[in-house]
Amino acid sequence: MATTGSPNRSSEDAADPTPFIGNSSDESTSGRRLIRRPSLRQAARFLRQASGRRLMREPSMVVREAAAEQLEERQSDWAYSKPVVILDILWNFVFVAAAATVLVLSRFENPSMPLRLWIVGYALQCVLHVVCVCIEYQRRSRLREQSNANAAAVNSGNLSSGSMDGSGQYISLAQLEDDGVSIAKHLESANTMFSFIWWVVGFYWVSADSQALVQDSPQLYWLCIVFLGFDVFFVVFCIALACIIGIAVCCCLPCIIALLYAVADQEGASKEDIEQLSKFKFQRNETHEKLASNNTQGAVGGIMTECNADPPIEHVLSDDDAECCICLSAYDDGVELRQLPCGHHFHCACVDKWLYINATCPLCKYNILKSSSNGPDV
Repeated sequence: MATTGSPNRSSEDAADPTPFIGNSSDESTSGRRLIRRPSLRQAARFLRQASGRRLMREPSMVVREAAAEQLEERQSDWAYSKPVVILDILWNFVFVAAAATVLVLSRFENPSMPLRLWIVGYALQCVLHVVCVCIEYQRRSRLREQSNANAAAVNSGNLSSGSMDGSGQYISLAQLEDDGVSIAKHLESANTMFSFIWWVVGFYWVSADSQALVQDSPQLYWLCIVFLGFDVFFVVFCIALACIIGIAVCCCLPCIIALLYAVADQEGASKEDIEQLSKFKFQRNETHEKLASNNTQGAVGGIMTECNADPPIEHVLSDDDAECCICLSAYDDGVELRQLPCGHHFHCACVDKWLYINATCPLCKYNILKSSSNGPDV
């Protein structure tokens, strides 16, 4: 969890807490949006502040913030993947078709409140959302094609791994946003803000004279109830999902990493790159001969010895550093550890899966694919 060969720096200085994520304006919850991206990074920070640093130390929370950022990037790519975009369009088309059908069937109804106006406004918001999603999907696809073409040109001209930054060739949300502000995202943000106001207006109109509306215009009334109910359901669902994922990131991070490892494509380091990193074997001070003979048991947690090295390189770890800040478990005697070029060390089983997904240190964001001649960039 601590560095064995790097300067002692605070976690805030060693790692940018928001290296990947830009200020996205489309994270708000609107009922017509089938897929949303809860702010996992903010959920992790909220749990860190609520815990008062009693449950987890600062480095552990930095790792969890990095995992939340990684999840948020994956959610962004997943939300604008072709199958999800098609499903989103079909979902909103069902709302528009239902609104048009009920408006035709209820043409003889005479509601005391302007429910037809509210339904038309709701349907127009669905149409605007579909337009924004299609524009953003085409924009992202175009940027990915350009980025892949540029990456292929760079790789063909320069095969040095030191020319790679960040997470290797992975295209992050921040990179997409840095290429220019999307008009569709501004429209989507304005549509979301207006949809909240429109929901309040619709709720007032429906509840102001509900008994008369049920008798005079039942079709319009119940369609408004269904639309309002779907909005509430999606808001509650997204809030609950964000809380569940935030708690899972903080308490069950190895499970989240294993899930990403199983379903995600390799976008980080290869198996060969990971195997080239230093591997150590940890021994508790009670079992190590040198440490057992000294009177430092209270200050020293153990010693990590490099495998397949002659002579073996040893690093003494303090009791606070003798734990993995990914799984929050203390190093057991005889367990294998992986030390990254930046000096941070973790369980092999924990960090290998992470590096397969993202070729950066989960604590300081140092890219392990950089040329060793450049030195640790922490």
